Amino acid sequence: MTTQRHITRRVRGMDTSDGAGVKLKRVIGQPALDMLDPFLLLDEFRSDQAGDYIEGFPEHPHRGFETVTYMLAGRMQHGDNHGNRGDLGPGSVQWMTAGRGILHSEMPQQEEGLMWGFQLWVNLPAADKMVEPRYQDIPPASIPVVHPAEGVTVRVVAGELAGAKGPVSGISTEPVYLDIALDAGAHFDLALPEGHSAFAYVFDGESATVAGESLARSELAVLSKGDSVSFAATQPARVLLVAGRPLAEPVARYGPFVMNTPAQIHEAIADFRAGKF
Repeated sequence: MTTQRHITRRVRGMDTSDGAGVKLKRVIGQPALDMLDPFLLLDEFRSDQAGDYIEGFPEHPHRGFETVTYMLAGRMQHGDNHGNRGDLGPGSVQWMTAGRGILHSEMPQQEEGLMWGFQLWVNLPAADKMVEPRYQDIPPASIPVVHPAEGVTVRVVAGELAGAKGPVSGISTEPVYLDIALDAGAHFDLALPEGHSAFAYVFDGESATVAGESLARSELAVLSKGDSVSFAATQPARVLLVAGRPLAEPVARYGPFVMNTPAQIHEAIADFRAGKF
């Protein structure tokens, strides 16, 4: 028997800035929604004013979790202290497992025009927090596009849908990451792993119907447990749907470090200062 998910909480993005002054909306990781296990942060950055993004995200450390960058418009270049370099253009994804520690930067590769995308932080289980860092840099052409119902187009970044499997692999939280585009009048039911934490975020169009309720642009819906969620739209809209297996472990956070205990945070700070990342 199918168990339909419903909306348990609604959250609006909070205007803030990060990096060297990049303006963004913080949706997860703010007072109204501190985290949604295993998700620690969700930021949407969108501006066609260069001053809002031009200084980018200069070199900074990470330990104990994963960062996911999904570009919708614009170009960013990432680099790190292990010699990795890569360009993120429209439609591309980077899934970075920071693990035991890395110093990286993400800097704009444009001086004008629209810069638009998301950054998601995904926690790592205690057993994986000190793994070697790794990247999955995924170009747009490697992300399958499916049409699970009339008027519905979905980019499958992670998880499976309509016979297509997303290119992101080997992630311990078994994520689902979908970019869902709905034409006017479209509707469909999406199957999800029943125990996964899940949220939907409307990022284009005026609104969409999620789990039977209207969700406005820039509004996030936390979804209940269940194995299915419905989507519909009266006008064209795009929705980000993300789900992952909750870890149910203690979380100790300090800026760019996410561990299980305060002692591990102190160790991370000491290792960073000692140049061990």
